[in-house]
Amino acid sequence: MGSDPLSLFGRRLVQLRREKGWSQEKLALESGIARSYLGGVERGQRNIALLNICELADALAVPAGSLLEFERVEIP
Repeated sequence: MGSDPLSLFGRRLVQLRREKGWSQEKLALESGIARSYLGGVERGQRNIALLNICELADALAVPAGSLLEFERVEIP
């Protein structure tokens, strides 16, 4: 993955999802967002809308702004 905002956002989303121990499918169910769409977001292939960022944040029980904290992303 590169350092463009879409990739960085996707990596941050993966990090937060994994911290909860959730699969993409679980996050999709909790957020109401299609799993295939989430996969594209996590791979940095989709430009996610603000409404969807808020839905994901609610599902993950984190502030929406925390999804934009790219500099702290570390995925094993």
